[in-house]
Amino acid sequence: MKGQKGFALAATFSHPLQLAQPWRRLGRQLKRWWQLAEQRRQLAMLGDAQLKDIGLSRADALQEAERPFWDDPCSH
Repeated sequence: MKGQKGFALAATFSHPLQLAQPWRRLGRQLKRWWQLAEQRRQLAMLGDAQLKDIGLSRADALQEAERPFWDDPCSH
């Protein structure tokens, strides 16, 4: 019985790259969250003239800046 369980686990990750995939996905997700947080921080720092140039009001910018970093509009 013990050998069968070990074989099942070994068969699941038969290639070393399969072990790395979850870590890569996690790394990409963490990077994306950091980018979102940074972009929202920079958006909150823009002046009224800069916001007007991109077609946003101060209220729009603050609303976006207050969203949590995990709230990714591209993931929906």
